[in-house]
Amino acid sequence: MDQAERPHGIGAARLLHGDRLALRAWVGTRIAVLAISFLASALWPHGDLRDSFLDRWTQWDVDHFVEIARYGYGGDPTHPPDPGLPAFFPGLPLALRAVHLVVPDWRLAALLISFVAGAVAMVALARLGDEFMESGRPAGGAHAGRRGMLRAHAGPGPVGPLAVFALLVSPYAVFLFAGYSESLFLAFALPAWLLARRRRWAAATLCAAGATCVRVTGLFLAVALIVEFVTADRRWRSAPWLAVPFLPVLGYTLYLWRRTGDWSAWQHAQQAGWGRSTVWPWDSFHTTWQAAFGTHDQFTTAFRVELIAAAVGVALTGWLLVRRRWAEGVYVGLQLASLLTSAYYLSIGRATLLWWPLWLAAGRCRRPVYVLLIVIFVPLMTAEVVAFTSGGWAG
Repeated sequence: MDQAERPHGIGAARLLHGDRLALRAWVGTRIAVLAISFLASALWPHGDLRDSFLDRWTQWDVDHFVEIARYGYGGDPTHPPDPGLPAFFPGLPLALRAVHLVVPDWRLAALLISFVAGAVAMVALARLGDEFMESGRPAGGAHAGRRGMLRAHAGPGPVGPLAVFALLVSPYAVFLFAGYSESLFLAFALPAWLLARRRRWAAATLCAAGATCVRVTGLFLAVALIVEFVTADRRWRSAPWLAVPFLPVLGYTLYLWRRTGDWSAWQHAQQAGWGRSTVWPWDSFHTTWQAAFGTHDQFTTAFRVELIAAAVGVALTGWLLVRRRWAEGVYVGLQLASLLTSAYYLSIGRATLLWWPLWLAAGRCRRPVYVLLIVIFVPLMTAEVVAFTSGGWAG
């Protein structure tokens, strides 16, 4: 991309060609997910597929987000208290309350947030991919003279849009459609990373602060930004901005302490709601392996997929470190360290949606490999859409 074509920031008014491709992929795959949902409901009226459209998409964590948005962390006063609610960060519930001012239906509000946030995230991912180089370093700063090298890669086309499409048809992409927090997180995290690569630290850390409002994963992003700063920039007058992403987590911790008197209220909510506690990684692996191969129930397949996702994450982290992409390796590696030391593997597959280095790598694959990935992904994504909308566990 020539300097004249490059927007000065993520909010530039003019959409680039890659942006338009990313948005078309986003809208097109949303239509495809809708079609799968309606077709499944018409042909296989099983479980929650018999419910209304909005009810089919209000499953699992969506119910929790809506409950927090409506009643706060005390939950619905007509129901017994749910000790697991504080495990959800307040960013999405606050967004729901804001959107609810103009969209009366909480369920529809959740879907609209994911739709708009996802569009922002996909544009940022496309721009990030189009700035990437063979060395994995950013296009700005000391490497400005190497702009445009990405277009010489051996893949089938521009990296950004290809990365976007691979993400949108990946097995767990259903959670980018549903009213989950992944789309909103990426709408903050991907611009934060793009801005950091352009050395715009104030804007980057403010976006990262938005990400830490939404998910605990934002903490890992905040640490990765520090690593990126230390290894690639070191303009120390900008260093104080790196503290900003930690402030929402500090504020939420103080809120929970004032509410419960417990400094570890978030960790205890994880344990109370899902039985998650910190264990040795080999104990976590053993528990998950037994659940995947030692028993046979509705979660057996899900645990097998968690093991595969964990292996992908370990391989990705190792590859990033070998390529000396330290900051991205820290971002993915810290997530894995947390997930692989939980009492059992949970939602690692869904976490792959947040590993943008994985999707950028997919976008750089040679054509036969990329096509093979898409051929594998599409039926798996279709099955996940059906599972989620029918009320089954989808990750």
